Amino acid sequence: MKKLFYLLLILAAAGQVQAQKTFDLDDIFKKGTFRTKSLPGFAYMNDGKSYIINKGNALEINNVIDGKNIGTYINEDQLTTMTNNKENGIEEYQFNSDESKVMIYTNSEGIYRHSSKGSTFVFDKKGNSGVAIFEGKPISNPTFSPDGNKVGFTFENNLYYTDLSTNKSTQITSDGKWNNIINGMCDWVYEEEFSFTRAFQWSEDSKKIAFLRFDESNVKEFTLEYYKDEMYPEPYSFKYPKVGEENSTLEVKIYSLDNNKTVSIDQKVDKEIYYPRIKWTKDVNTLCVFKMNRHQNKLELLLADASTGKTSPLMKEENKYYIEINDNLTFLKDGKHFLWVSDKGGFNQAFLYDMKGNMVNAITQPTADLADIYGYDEKNKMLYYQLISPTPMQREVYKVGLDGKKPVLLSTKTGTNSAQFSPTFEYATMMYSNINTPMSYALYNSKNALVRTLEDNNAAIEKFKDYKAGKAEFFKFNTSENVSLNGWWIKPTDFDPNKKYPVFMFLYGGPGSQQVLDKWGGGQAWWFKMISERGYIIACVDNRGTGGRGEEFRKMTYLQLGHYETIDQIEAAKYLGSLPYVDKTRIGIFGWSYGGYMSSLCLFKGNDVFKSAISVAPVTNWKWYDSIYTERYMRTEKENPEGYKNNSPVYFADRLKGNLFLAHGMADDNVHFQNSAELNKMLIRAGKSFDFHMYPNSNHGIYSENATPQLYNQMTNFIFEKI
Repeated sequence: MKKLFYLLLILAAAGQVQAQKTFDLDDIFKKGTFRTKSLPGFAYMNDGKSYIINKGNALEINNVIDGKNIGTYINEDQLTTMTNNKENGIEEYQFNSDESKVMIYTNSEGIYRHSSKGSTFVFDKKGNSGVAIFEGKPISNPTFSPDGNKVGFTFENNLYYTDLSTNKSTQITSDGKWNNIINGMCDWVYEEEFSFTRAFQWSEDSKKIAFLRFDESNVKEFTLEYYKDEMYPEPYSFKYPKVGEENSTLEVKIYSLDNNKTVSIDQKVDKEIYYPRIKWTKDVNTLCVFKMNRHQNKLELLLADASTGKTSPLMKEENKYYIEINDNLTFLKDGKHFLWVSDKGGFNQAFLYDMKGNMVNAITQPTADLADIYGYDEKNKMLYYQLISPTPMQREVYKVGLDGKKPVLLSTKTGTNSAQFSPTFEYATMMYSNINTPMSYALYNSKNALVRTLEDNNAAIEKFKDYKAGKAEFFKFNTSENVSLNGWWIKPTDFDPNKKYPVFMFLYGGPGSQQVLDKWGGGQAWWFKMISERGYIIACVDNRGTGGRGEEFRKMTYLQLGHYETIDQIEAAKYLGSLPYVDKTRIGIFGWSYGGYMSSLCLFKGNDVFKSAISVAPVTNWKWYDSIYTERYMRTEKENPEGYKNNSPVYFADRLKGNLFLAHGMADDNVHFQNSAELNKMLIRAGKSFDFHMYPNSNHGIYSENATPQLYNQMTNFIFEKI
């Protein structure tokens, strides 16, 4: 009987395996087979007991406790009446301070990679009516004043505000001009590398607007070409400062609504200086200005008098490598203290300072990197934050008092935990995933007790069981230099340790980045699973220079981008090749952007280890990339010629022995097509054979005009043929 029982179990298991489906690129990129659910447009309301969900054509109000609909802030008919266009859905929305009005942003079009312009409307809930801001013309960065009665915005490089009581718009600046002067909005390189687009800030009394003025008249232009079935390609030129070239010169200005006058802060206009942030203090007449040198290793916080523009120092910080800018500066309501985040102690930490620039104490843990700050509860004096812990691959959510003593762990699961807190901090939406489990959303109260599950994606999890796909597992190994590196791999579901498998490696590898995370991966992860089921081991390793392991590990690639990273990836390939079930003659590597830079450099420098590489949108010489990013890590080519020469793929093209797949969007405004064209030239000069794929009208993401599925189809074929 026992034998029969076990035989039936085996047959049942075999039947289950046979019942599992295979999948292809269409499932991943076209059919949406593996999509999971999120909470679109979720935002808590002021009372902390209700929240908004963006339904695309309406904003629904739901009860926090039971999730039941308790009303609609704006419905489809009201939206259509206000916008006079049934096709205009709600792309973004923003409430004023007392939630009596909501701003709707719609019909947007991109400017650069992160900025856009679009039609903006304000709906007044009490009056059940809406108005178009600036007659519905495409504006950028619309932002309510703190009193909720005005909207600041930018239009054609000038700064404006609209008084909602009269719907009258006032033009604050008039010298704005394309590719020349920008007021209240970032130029290309600030947007890309300092990660913000809106370069103006309202004072808390709504009577002043501080803004940045960019003079990019001396910045050199770069021209892209778009192909639109016309007689000639359509040129598009924009200002893009490359390494060592002139940047925009900036001024910090403060406009008073009371007297229509603008003052400039008393800092000398200097093209070698950056102003990566401005932020008002709790004193409505005092602005805090971030001032940084071009090497980005010295940062000053200045306090500027809004009436006179006179500045005084608040705090200084220096670093032997570089300082990374973040948004985690919080001025406390007592007017005497502020919160600041720095890695000066070896790990990213939050610190408490007084308004004389003296550090009071550290707040967060000293031996783990702070990943994010979710908010400070002024009433209960508690800071809520995300920590990279207990390993570099995972994230936990904590709260702690300003004395930094006895931090309380709020998250309960091992993986990646994040949170969104209500304005009153009475409730929190806890978000969780791990490398094999899609995102779940759950509501917790202030006692950290589960109230209810908002979305668990169980339907998707059950659906995924129908498909034959391996699970990711973590591993680690020590290099020949005794450096411990973390990785993950995916093996075929029918993996046999007695067979030999080819390996397909994936990487990014750039400063502070992480790919080896205990976090759900989405669409690309399913592509890796598809490749794996065709008989490949997929592997990813985070090299030196990546994040989550403190300052020294993250910044050790300073002045030598590509050097240690390449060594580590080659060592990772050798480690994998040493495993008894790996065919060391069939190891390939793939990366995009910085990862494309790395994959090509690995193929050239590791030509005895890697058989093939896929390099998408790569930097191939750092002198062709932008000033702020590259100089932060490499300084200029004039200052660091060996660092550039020894780590640029174009100078190693003659070492190509294996198979190279090179792809680039021809309208890439970030990593210019020039990079791949120059590498193409050097490979031809060296007499090398390779695959080169160009994508007209596609930017860095390569997704326009059906480009994404076509690219992945080509890459898939290359993997099966060349690895």
